[in-house]
Amino acid sequence: MPNRPDKNSGSAPLALRVRVERWPIAGSFAISRGAKTEAVVVVAELSDGVHRGRGECVPYGRYGETVEGVAAAIEAKARDIARGLDREHLQSVLPPGAARNALDCAFWDLAAKRSGRPVHELAGIAAPKPLTTAYTISLAAPEAMAQAAAKAAHRALLKIKLGGGGDPARIAAVRRAAPRAELIVDANEGWTPDDLTENLAACAQAGVTFIEQPLPANRDDALARIPHPLPICADESVHATASLPALVGKYDAVNIKLDKTGGLTEALTMAMESERLGFTLMVGCMVATSLAMAPAMLLAQRARVVDLDGPLLLARDRPAGLNYEGSLVHPPTSALWG
Repeated sequence: MPNRPDKNSGSAPLALRVRVERWPIAGSFAISRGAKTEAVVVVAELSDGVHRGRGECVPYGRYGETVEGVAAAIEAKARDIARGLDREHLQSVLPPGAARNALDCAFWDLAAKRSGRPVHELAGIAAPKPLTTAYTISLAAPEAMAQAAAKAAHRALLKIKLGGGGDPARIAAVRRAAPRAELIVDANEGWTPDDLTENLAACAQAGVTFIEQPLPANRDDALARIPHPLPICADESVHATASLPALVGKYDAVNIKLDKTGGLTEALTMAMESERLGFTLMVGCMVATSLAMAPAMLLAQRARVVDLDGPLLLARDRPAGLNYEGSLVHPPTSALWG
């Protein structure tokens, strides 16, 4: 993977701007750990006075991140960036996580703007094509989830949030409401080894094709012992490339999210290693704007399951956002990113 296009040497020092943005969610978004009504994102912007590169991240409390902490971690690199810190060396001075993601993606975007070449060319990968993305149905009572699923029943792929008592009734209700859609389930660590078999059976009965993170990350050893009739995908149990070996024998797939890997650079490396280890790939997202989805679109080209519906869950998206046509999401234009 090329690392040279974003070198700062011999050019004007880069200036860094960091801002926190709040984007209202259309209604609310609920998973097993709680609900929220807005997406709070942190945007990093790099400028050489002529060209500008942007990256967006979502701090994730599940991993001990806060908006203030992530913004401060990005801002703390301003002096190093002005002195020549580039994307290649960024990987060793910030750990995987949201802060590095925003900066990494901003470096990629800036390199594209400076060179007049799209990021996929700089990364040595094929031009991205439109993809089918999942659309998320939030966790709620079975009747409410069925109503939401009925409204989205025309979509090709629905992602169903589960993770509580009564999940068999929820997935059955969703299936009745959306009989033709492909269903994947995300339990967000909400099941236990005691109810795993029952919930897996209910999902199989409903024709679910894929299940994300049924057990807590610190209790997922049970997956190596309990037979599962459906492919199981790691989400909270997987972060960057180094976390992959421990998942062999427990999971069939991994969900790669840029906010976990710390950006597109690590994510591309992780995807190759995941495939080498025999994992099916899923590419997911947090609830965020199209700026956060755009770099993930490059990674998603090699994924079996694509879940980049974050902007669809917002009351509004940013200008030049991704073009969604039903279940199809199109690659970004250079006006957005890359």
